[in-house]
Amino acid sequence: MKHFRIQILLLIIISAQSLFSFSFQESDKNNPTPPSVLISKEILTPKLDGLVFDDPAYFNSKVLNQFWQTTPNEGTSSSENTEVRLLYTEDTLYVGVICFDREPEKIIASEKKRDGILDETDAFQIILDTFNDKQNGFIFGTNPVGLEYDAQVTNEGEISAVARRSGSTGGFNLNWDASWIVKTSIGNYGWSAEFAIPFKTLRYTSGKNQEWGLNFQRNIRRHKEISYWSKLPRQFNLNRVSLAGTLHGLEIKTPQNLKLIPYALGKSQSTISQSSKKNNADGGIDLKYSITPSITLDATYNTDFAQVEVDEQQVNLDRFDLFFPEKRPFFLENAGFFDVGSPGEVEFFFSRRIGIASSGTAVPILGGGRLTGKIGTTNFGLLNMQTSSVGESISDNNFSVIRVSENLPNRSNIGFLAVNRQATGNSEEDNFNRLIAVDGKLGIGLNTQLSAYAGKTISPNISGDQHAFRVGMMHNSEEWMLENFYTEVAHAFNPEVGFLKRNGYRKFETLIYHRYRPENFFSLHELRPHIAYRTFWDMRTGFLETALLHIDNHWEFKNGHEVHTGTNIIREGVESQYTIYDDGNKKVVVPAGSYSHAEAMLVLMTNQGLPISFNIMSNIGGYFGGSRISANPSLRYRASENLTLAVSSSYNKVKLPGGNFTTNILRGRMQYYFTRHMFVQGLLQYNNVTKEFSTNARFGWLDFANTGLYVVFNELYDENAIVPGRQNRSVIIKYSYLFDVLK
Repeated sequence: MKHFRIQILLLIIISAQSLFSFSFQESDKNNPTPPSVLISKEILTPKLDGLVFDDPAYFNSKVLNQFWQTTPNEGTSSSENTEVRLLYTEDTLYVGVICFDREPEKIIASEKKRDGILDETDAFQIILDTFNDKQNGFIFGTNPVGLEYDAQVTNEGEISAVARRSGSTGGFNLNWDASWIVKTSIGNYGWSAEFAIPFKTLRYTSGKNQEWGLNFQRNIRRHKEISYWSKLPRQFNLNRVSLAGTLHGLEIKTPQNLKLIPYALGKSQSTISQSSKKNNADGGIDLKYSITPSITLDATYNTDFAQVEVDEQQVNLDRFDLFFPEKRPFFLENAGFFDVGSPGEVEFFFSRRIGIASSGTAVPILGGGRLTGKIGTTNFGLLNMQTSSVGESISDNNFSVIRVSENLPNRSNIGFLAVNRQATGNSEEDNFNRLIAVDGKLGIGLNTQLSAYAGKTISPNISGDQHAFRVGMMHNSEEWMLENFYTEVAHAFNPEVGFLKRNGYRKFETLIYHRYRPENFFSLHELRPHIAYRTFWDMRTGFLETALLHIDNHWEFKNGHEVHTGTNIIREGVESQYTIYDDGNKKVVVPAGSYSHAEAMLVLMTNQGLPISFNIMSNIGGYFGGSRISANPSLRYRASENLTLAVSSSYNKVKLPGGNFTTNILRGRMQYYFTRHMFVQGLLQYNNVTKEFSTNARFGWLDFANTGLYVVFNELYDENAIVPGRQNRSVIIKYSYLFDVLK
């Protein structure tokens, strides 16, 4: 209890000091009045060929050509001229862009993969805040070779540094795939692009004289330059829609939108251990219907995700659960709206629990639906899914989720979440799990935000406290990032349709992070020294489970290379012994006790825009009474915008009093694009602990919104099996087609 009081006192003192020291000193010197543009409605439709210069459809459009840098020279005009022209017709928004470049031979176009990384290429992006609520938006982007990039932004994509380290994307959903068109062209002037975005692809309020939030971003990779139409401070990116400009003059009729996406699937699977071979065919359908421009119904029957890439393998050296991200398209759309909790640590709703058992076994999804939308300033979402049983161990289950949130001024909101899992088989009345939660955010000034959430689960035959909550603040200015949070999760908290890394703890965490841009010092662009501290202790006994002090500095160079040099001082408390390694022949156990150690960290990243790039993250130091050397190197070769090859490793060499062991997961990736919509991708993985070698290969020939033909090949070799060698092999052919019924 003594530790608890001290940590809470520190949280209050640091948060109060941060608020008074920073929030009320925020300056608007780099934030002039955001720009605005009046768009015109045209009868003439642009010819979509990527050429904007001589297209008569754009002759009446105002030219937007003032872009402001955030990197490398914050607040100055872009080094190259950019011209943007906007117009719309009865059913489509058109954006014509000319990215002038005085050295067109140096333009970098890295890849054609849909939703590929735009930070590593010359690129242009658009964000549309269609509700003008200053919190949410749709992003569309491309590069000089016509890559298709689209995403949904929720709550300005805000995510804490702690959540970012977990690999979570928070309020930025890159897996949203819309139906739209982009064409590009490269010439001696630079490069140009034309976007055609159907209004039925978007969501917006009904009515005339609409105003949308609008901003543009241009990347010039060889200069590591990022510039925006609506000026932004350097700590923010395109997701910061509260600082976007305004698009005036839209007069849009309510679109009729009904899309049907049926699929057919054939699968051949052989299992060596059971000496069996199965061939089967299946089919299903998805539906998308716009009830109003702001309310959409999505429905699915006999849902299948055969085309989704397999998970990357992980080795668990800790005593807590591993996190595997959701990859299935149906659940990823509007996923950010249903997010409540701490990503990768305490998630009140985690869609991966639907259709995937805790053992990793696939559970058939019979069907379901999702209704999402906005009425005034109120956002709502309803989700219901039905799964079927698997043998005698997994029952039929119905999953229901209700989410409501209210937008408030200055990046603030308040929300409610309810989740229910109910077994639907015979005599299953007491087989259920429920959760209710509330959450909220309060924006203070430009850079500071307070946030909190609280939830409670209801489970039969479980006694004790079933609550979890978190409260804290985050400040993010041009030079400083500060975070202070307190979390509590009761021992009996049981979110069966959520994700919980560990339970029964109190946690305090704080971060002080500084950004400094020297004018002329060893070719450095930015230095980012920071210190972070987090601690977990058992909420019943006060036993210290984990304490980590992280001291680090990031050295970012003007040529694109980056080095991180850090130290971790760690204390781990193990209440009961656990098995840290077991390969079937050898078992290593960590005894109960407290362990104190330190380790050095080194991260090296070469310029990711170059054809060949190399990264490595390494830790060397003490580990549970012994030592560990950890290294995660990766090497990527981009032969052209069509072909990319990459190899990586997750290596650990551990020496403990209870025994020594080495773990290593090797991965190889390949992707080749015949065209923007026809590709082949491969993922090879080898795990030296399980002695498994897996292959996942995918061929895609796609049309709109990632529909089309997929051919998927999976194979698994297991050297530890009763009969070592190939254990199973499957070939899947899936074809889906998008019918725009009311086009």
